[in-house]
Amino acid sequence: MNGTRQSQTGACIDPVAAYDRIAPLFPRLTEQRKLYLDRIDQLVLSAIPPGSRSMLDVGSGDGARAIRIAQSHGLSELVLLEPSRAMHGNASTNAKIWTMRAEELHSAQADFDVITCLWNVLGHIFPASARIEVLRQFARLLSPHGRIFVDVNHRYNARHYGSLKTALRYLRDRVSWNETAGDVVVTWNVNSEKCTTQGHVFTDKEFRALTRAAGLSIEKKFIIDYATGEPRRWSWQGNLLYVLRPPLASRKPRRSAHPSDD
Repeated sequence: MNGTRQSQTGACIDPVAAYDRIAPLFPRLTEQRKLYLDRIDQLVLSAIPPGSRSMLDVGSGDGARAIRIAQSHGLSELVLLEPSRAMHGNASTNAKIWTMRAEELHSAQADFDVITCLWNVLGHIFPASARIEVLRQFARLLSPHGRIFVDVNHRYNARHYGSLKTALRYLRDRVSWNETAGDVVVTWNVNSEKCTTQGHVFTDKEFRALTRAAGLSIEKKFIIDYATGEPRRWSWQGNLLYVLRPPLASRKPRRSAHPSDD
């Protein structure tokens, strides 16, 4: 999920509390980015392994996108992980809902053929070590031939952020990079009031380091224009969608695809 404006970090509220506040506006926010979101969904559908039956969507919001993906591919088992209870009120589905944060996935026991973490949900997880642990949990919960789909806001997306801001970000990272360099404040206007929460925007190099640390491999990368949803050739032209898998040597025997009730 992603907000309407970003700036350097400052005082803001917890991401779950922020999404509780914007829940009534969430359909409107998704409509504003429909071209981008629809393209991401199409790419996810095109890369789901044949024979897949189960899906976990992390940071599912109202669940609408995950439901469409699952139904389009005939996935019979769907789990929506969404810590914002206000978002649940928008969902109408027979899917199981896990009201937990992604950081709590260590308590879950399941196998999923598809795991999605879309619209920069990973950017609401802090610090970087927690992002690595969440990706490790994705790998643990993934079936032997499953795939993980993560799209992130690209820090060097000049088409969206502008050339000057992107150049300054790039130069700063080259001179003195640290794991908080991509931390930003995400702002929504809710009933004429500003609602702000903390977010993070990624570089390709940074994301690749996270996946290596989590024991995952990048199978594919797509660059998608945030305004038009069109595929782009160069990273500075869009946000980044990754298809992840565990390294071949680390794939585990298949367990039951039914999630635990814990």
